Amino acid sequence: MNFKSILNNYQEQVNLAISKFLPNINDVPPRIHEAMLYSLQAGGKRLRPILLLAAYNLYPSDLDPLAAAVAIECIHTYSLIHDDLPCMDNSILRRGKPTNHIKFNEATALLAGDALLTYAFYLISKHYQHVPQIACKMIYTLSEAAGPSKLIGGQIEDFHHETTSHQDSSINIYEKLDFIHTNKTSALISAALTLGLRLSKVDEEKINIAQKLGFHLGMAFQINDDILDVTSTSASLGKTSGLDQQNKTLTYPKVYGIEKSIKKAQDHTHCAITLCQELGGNNEFLLVLIASLENRNV
Repeated sequence: MNFKSILNNYQEQVNLAISKFLPNINDVPPRIHEAMLYSLQAGGKRLRPILLLAAYNLYPSDLDPLAAAVAIECIHTYSLIHDDLPCMDNSILRRGKPTNHIKFNEATALLAGDALLTYAFYLISKHYQHVPQIACKMIYTLSEAAGPSKLIGGQIEDFHHETTSHQDSSINIYEKLDFIHTNKTSALISAALTLGLRLSKVDEEKINIAQKLGFHLGMAFQINDDILDVTSTSASLGKTSGLDQQNKTLTYPKVYGIEKSIKKAQDHTHCAITLCQELGGNNEFLLVLIASLENRNV
């Protein structure tokens, strides 16, 4: 298996699908479509749609997974646009380019994020309406992962910690850190794997394994992301480094230190690999992808 070639092929599939499924930049009103596409086409690893495609290809079916892959990238990109806003992280750089509110303005960035969030569900309902039971389960999975108990719930707890000057000493900081990233990061990664397998028409036992896999993979990814924010430069990351420290963000290196954080990331990666092996199917690419994320430097 040529891992790099398959990875590049998945990325190219996603990029072409974005051009196919998103409105044209000149469609009326053009400014909102330009802002949506600016962030969506700014690059990035495309990890979540690639995980969806990799999960689907464990047990391929007659359904096309690309619309779902674009949908989950729309959700992820919307969350980045909103995270970067002045009222949140106030970041000026994302994927090596000025953030959406810097390129356009704050109101346009806010609406571009709203539009991408909404468009994700439009894509799934439109392209999978001929399999309504699967479409309904996919919408449920994605809306739960992106909603107030998961992604937004993790974000509000993260933001609340940053903006509360006097921290409640009764709060278990370890549990709070895990809560934030179980929901802010792992939930959407778990949803990517789940959506891919929904389109594969597998049984619920495999769905449950995929959800656990997504949790461990998401935690490993987030811990490594926290470490990179401390150890890397803005140029190498493609986004503003050091913001976690500047914004008093609750991170794994801050709570555990670098060495223990690395160990925790390794433990989560090991669990993810074990679950991927249990999942079976054409899992060679997914196994290598999981292992590669542990050693990434961007």
